[in-house]
Amino acid sequence: MERLRFSTLDSAGVILCLFGILVRFTVTAEQEGENLSGLSTNPDKDIFVVRENGTTCLMVEFAVRFTVPFDVLALNGIDLITENAYLSLPRGADIEGKCGSQDSHIHISWNDNAYTLRIYFVKETSGKGDDVWKINKVQFVYDTSEKTHFLNTYNPGKHTASSHHLSALETPAGRSYVCEAKQTLTLISSDHQKGVTVAISDVQIQPFDINSDFIFSEAYKCITDQREQLEETLPLILGFILGLIIVITLSVYHFHLKLTAATQSQLPCDRSMYKNM
Repeated sequence: MERLRFSTLDSAGVILCLFGILVRFTVTAEQEGENLSGLSTNPDKDIFVVRENGTTCLMVEFAVRFTVPFDVLALNGIDLITENAYLSLPRGADIEGKCGSQDSHIHISWNDNAYTLRIYFVKETSGKGDDVWKINKVQFVYDTSEKTHFLNTYNPGKHTASSHHLSALETPAGRSYVCEAKQTLTLISSDHQKGVTVAISDVQIQPFDINSDFIFSEAYKCITDQREQLEETLPLILGFILGLIIVITLSVYHFHLKLTAATQSQLPCDRSMYKNM
């Protein structure tokens, strides 16, 4: 009996273990990332999608460039010189992400995980009482021993550059953020507190409340684009107003001439006729 009970408990443990593995596998399979960058007509632009249960829950479209400072030895073999590596987010990157009701994130890795860009989103209530979402953290992991962009690096290795107290791209809930203008963000690196610059352009992002698969919700334009659009349309508006003023002025002047001519035609031409008036 003792042997039978042990065998039964052991079998139950195996079943529970297998059930746990199955549950973990199911949860993992529910959320998946897709790289759709090949659909973009802009070769510098990437498109990444996170899907949950076969439905899009996070979408990111942007072009990203990094400026990463690193140290090299001077010719005297003693002093250190800081140089910059310039790299772009490639189309063939791997992605993974997580969608939640209040927080989401996307991790983009490439070159055998030598580089990883992590973006974290949060949804909250603003001071005005409206629901908004924003980026609250950005990290960039890079390996200075990678030879494509880093040459003759002093003390090469992996470093993490992170944002501090970030609150970026604040957007009304249920809408996507759109900005064509370039925006820059400086991250502080674990490599002697160097500043890594992340330049983002041609952006459309939505990490929450996507109603249609692979389709962004109503766009919320960034202030820079709104200002540029105003600068483009303002001369047209002013030109239209000026043209309207000229037309009104000419019309009033023409009406005045007609009225003056009509008044003069009613006056007697012979001065002797004034005696009878």
